[in-house]
Amino acid sequence: MDVTAALADASTVPFWLDSEQRPKHLPPLARDLEADLVIVGGGFTGLWTALQAKERDPKRHVVLVEANSIGWAASGRNGGFCAASLTHGYDNGESHLPKENERLAQLGRENLAAIGEAVTRYEMDVEFERTGELDVATEDYQVPELREAHDPEAGFIFYNQEELAQIVKSPTYKGALWDSREVVMVNPAKLCWELLRVIRELGVEVFEGTKVTDVSDRKSTVQVTTSSQVSGQDAEDSATISAKRVALATNVFPSLLKRASLHTVPVYDYALMTEPLDDEQLESIGWGGRQGIGDCANRFHYYRLSADNRILFGGWDAVYHYGRQVSWKYDQRPETFETLAEHFYETFPQLADLKFSHKWGGPIDTCSRFFSFFTTAYGKKVAMAAGFTGLGVGASRFAGTVMLDLLSGQDTELTQLEMVHKMPLPFPPEPVAWLGIQMTTNALIKADGNEGRRGPLLKALDAVGMGFDS
Repeated sequence: MDVTAALADASTVPFWLDSEQRPKHLPPLARDLEADLVIVGGGFTGLWTALQAKERDPKRHVVLVEANSIGWAASGRNGGFCAASLTHGYDNGESHLPKENERLAQLGRENLAAIGEAVTRYEMDVEFERTGELDVATEDYQVPELREAHDPEAGFIFYNQEELAQIVKSPTYKGALWDSREVVMVNPAKLCWELLRVIRELGVEVFEGTKVTDVSDRKSTVQVTTSSQVSGQDAEDSATISAKRVALATNVFPSLLKRASLHTVPVYDYALMTEPLDDEQLESIGWGGRQGIGDCANRFHYYRLSADNRILFGGWDAVYHYGRQVSWKYDQRPETFETLAEHFYETFPQLADLKFSHKWGGPIDTCSRFFSFFTTAYGKKVAMAAGFTGLGVGASRFAGTVMLDLLSGQDTELTQLEMVHKMPLPFPPEPVAWLGIQMTTNALIKADGNEGRRGPLLKALDAVGMGFDS
């Protein structure tokens, strides 16, 4: 298949968001309000925070404001891998937080179970599938580490090349480790929309098209200043909310707290979605278990089946633009789409006649330790979480739990975690940030070509706590 032809008719709208089930747009905030809790951001972190806030105290007046529409950004366009890990993999957690890594792993499993319980309790239609994830080796040197992780009692099952060929058929596979318990698949946009439905039923006021421009201390309260477009006019309307507590869930977008402005950078991720596979095509690849799949390289691919048997295929390039730029103009990157298409056909040559229906991209927030961090302001009347680095589908709910604990003013197990009170190292300002990211990216590419061996730069970053090993 010629990749240009295969991509020619693909929509540029993220597949999950290209749905008739998308809720009707909610009106912006047009009046001043008072609230017990204001949540800024309508992605997973904000939505889970709102739900848990109402579960803790049904009488609490909770307001959620979103600058665009619910789930429109990273939360609605990701791969839908909902993982238990809170630390972007056990090894990465061991590197950064060895004293509490085991406890964090357990908290992650409890958090994933709580997500499943919420889906059941509120009858959420989110295409929730307990399939687990296959970490596949595409190079011989990657196999021993996967084999060593074989632990059936813990739910980790190793397959050699011959065994794996009976599960998913690809000539590129050398072996795999199946994490059978700690990853579920979801439709991410549906999860956002169902969370929206539930929190509104519980009494949360939600305003879309409402951008927060300032958060400032007013001694006993916090003033949240917003702006929104006046319907049918070019002018903007402004409104304020006087809040007892504020939870900031803006993630990749510029922080409303200056103290956190250097702790994240936006990195662009890209994905393709195929047309639906017919029965013959499905039989040609196997994949009856419908597991999520990710390969083991530094520049990795992630892929999974949708409910209507399309294949989402994403990853590989992670692109940073000078100056921490976030712009719609970077959402389409033809060279990355063509590379992904080529890799797809290499992975599944038996699907050479399959075309792509969607191609999209967008920014995710990353921090130097590759998992979420937390901070507070104004006497702990404001809490913030960010830095999920692409693994926020599940960890976002945990982040909401932490922020609510921090805002309660009470000491809890979560508020005492090193993960919560220790900030990651900040990224330097430009031009050093751009140069450092380019050098690190090149070093990771070189490591992939050198059987995974990390060179001097990566070893130095590991030593200072900015290395990535998940």
